[in-house]
This record gives sequence, C-alpha cells and structure tokens, in this order.
Amino acid sequence: MTAPHRLRAIPTEDRAWLTAALADAVNGGAPVVPVAPGVDPDEILALQQQPLPEGTAVVVRTSGSSGTPKAVALSADALHASARATAERLGGHGQWLVTLPTHLISGLQMLVRSELAGTHPVFFDGHFDPAAFLEQAESLEADRRYVSLVPVQFARLLDHVEQDPSAADVLRRFDAVLVGGQSVSLSLRSRAHALGIALKRSYGMSETAGGCVYDGVEIGDTRVRIRGGEVQLAGSALALGYVGDEELTDRAFVTETGRDGTPTRWYRTGDSGELLGGMLTVTGRLDRVIISGGVNVSLDEVERVVREQAGWENAVALGGPHPEWGERVSLVVDMGSANRAAFEQVQETLRGALGAAAVPAWVTETEAIPRLPGGKPDHAAISEWLGRLRSSFTEVRRGDSVAETRDSIALGEKDQT
Repeated sequence: MTAPHRLRAIPTEDRAWLTAALADAVNGGAPVVPVAPGVDPDEILALQQQPLPEGTAVVVRTSGSSGTPKAVALSADALHASARATAERLGGHGQWLVTLPTHLISGLQMLVRSELAGTHPVFFDGHFDPAAFLEQAESLEADRRYVSLVPVQFARLLDHVEQDPSAADVLRRFDAVLVGGQSVSLSLRSRAHALGIALKRSYGMSETAGGCVYDGVEIGDTRVRIRGGEVQLAGSALALGYVGDEELTDRAFVTETGRDGTPTRWYRTGDSGELLGGMLTVTGRLDRVIISGGVNVSLDEVERVVREQAGWENAVALGGPHPEWGERVSLVVDMGSANRAAFEQVQETLRGALGAAAVPAWVTETEAIPRLPGGKPDHAAISEWLGRLRSSFTEVRRGDSVAETRDSIALGEKDQT
C-alpha cells in the first residue's frame, strides 16, 4: 500500500519551512524528504514518483560510505519513539544545538526531539569552528541543553577547550554531548572525562530513526542481538523499509517468530559486534575486511588501534593490492598534526595488537580527509584518489624504466663505436 499524500521535497536551507513541514508530517500530514543543496532535482522527482510504504512520514536519503544510494522510509511512530527514548535516557526534554546536516537522520532527529519537547532548536551555521560553536552554545536558553556531534567535531572541540578553561565551562553546561556516526576512541573518552564533559556515545542509523544504543546500552524498547557476528536490532524505532527497493528491504529487515509465537522484526545492520555483560561493542563493518596472506583483517579494528596513537586520530585504513600478500593495509592520514608518532611505531603497535597481517605497508598523507556530509570518511572517494595516485606512480616508474633502457641502448651503441 502507498502513503495517502505525495512526498513533499523540502530544501534544508529553508529552516522555517522544513521545521513546519516536519512537524506536520509527524502529526499525520504529508510525508517529507529533506533535500540538501546541490542535489539533482531529477533524483528527487524520481523518488517522488515511487510508492511509499504505508505510514511513511519522512524519507531520509543516504548513500553511506559505500556510496550505495538508499531512501529510508520512517513512520511518525518510529521517529517519536526514538525521540521519547532519547529524552528518557538523557533525563528529560531540552533545547538542541543543531550542528549536523538536517537531510541526514542525525540532524533531522534533533528537529523531531525539539518538536516533541516544544523547544526551538538553535542552528549552527557554516564550517565547524570550535570558538564559533561555543559562542553559539551560549545563546541557548533552556535549562537542559543538548548537542549531537561526530567524532571529528568533538576532537576539535576538545583541542580547543583544553587550552581555554572558560571555553570548557561552556561545553560542560551541556547536559549531554552525543557523539556518534563512528566509534569514539578511548583517548577522546578519557579526555572528555578529565574535563567533566557529559559525553554519551550514540550508536544508530537512519534505519533505526537515529541513535538507539547509548554507551553500549539500548534505549526505549530497542533490542540487540548478535547473529553470525552481525549486530541486529529490533524495536519500535525501526524504519518501514527502503523506497523503491523491496529486495533490499527484504534482505535488511527480517521477521522471526519467537517461542511464544510473537513475531519480531529485526534490522540487519551489517556491523560486526559483540555483547559483553549486556553491553554492545561495535567492532566495525562486516564488509570492511580484507584477506592478507590468508588472514582476515578488519580495517575498522586497524583504525581503532591506529587512532589511539598520537597524531593519528583521523587516520583511515583501506585495503590495497599486493603481489605477495594478495592485499595489504594502507593508511591515509591528514597533514594537520605536528606531533605525530612515527609510522614505524604505529606498525609495531599494530603488529603487537592485531598481528603481522594487520601491519600497514604504506601510509599516504593528504591535506584533508574526504568526508561525507555526516562526517564519516568517504571511503569511495579516498579509494578513488589512492587509485589515481598509484596509477601516476606506476606511470612514473614505467617512464623511468623506459628511460633507463634507452640510456643502456645508447651506452651500448657508444661502446661499439
């Protein structure tokens, strides 16, 4: 069945329109899709012509780091369930400082939480700058204050407030600083604890209407299980499915009947993880594994270890072809750190923590790590850039080889004269 209203495309630049349309959608009005600047209008038109799952309130378009386009259909019940569970876990409703793109669930959910709380969200504009962020934070008026960040933003904030006690006071006024989208390193958590910042690690995705596990523990009626090493989630915040892709919906969302005869719908996240003492630890993506010398190597585990080293906090691990090992780990790191641990030290740390197969063969520096709108590294763009870089090196080596051969022939001809 389809939704009774045509999907409305709302530009995220028009915040008043977006806020009003979203409030209408989650209260029974026409469904909406937030549209970021620069999106091809034909893509949105094609999406609007697709039938929607019954009960759709919001469609969130996401490509993810793999670059595979998806349009996630969410009901008003799912969005409200997520927002209520967050408020319950954090100790009550409050005012949100919106720092993340509102066409993504991470930013959009802050608007839903604000609508449910009856508070006005404050929007942070422009490129993320810690000083500007803290200045904007002081404009919040509610007693309870919240913000949601990605790790790269949080790391920049910590760098800034560690040098300015008054800035740290502003950050401490937040009743919760949610950080999600990627794993939060132990060093970041330790630094936040030392400063007295109310860090909450959030795990979730568009398919769960946002964060559904905080600090390893489920919120609301979320349930977690591990099947074949994969994290699977259930609960009232699950999406209805993917617009225009029934096959993907059937693969990602599975319904199983329990021993008591009650059916439960589970979302297969594609993340690897484990439950220890009832707490979830996400260890990476199941598709982020290479086979090096016959040994499975998790690139996410490599990143986890590398990012604990000084100056390597933003490192990205990728797989690359290798004539002997089949594949080897390759690291990409930005040029921003002046006190970076030596590459050889990083290699030895990885050897001790994960074994010889996880030791990177190469490291490449770049001015800035390409990122998706939500802050995650854009693995597809990084891989494409590395491919072009390696091809150029190959051409240079081939040219040098040809030049050496030409020189050898010329030398031989000279010797014969």
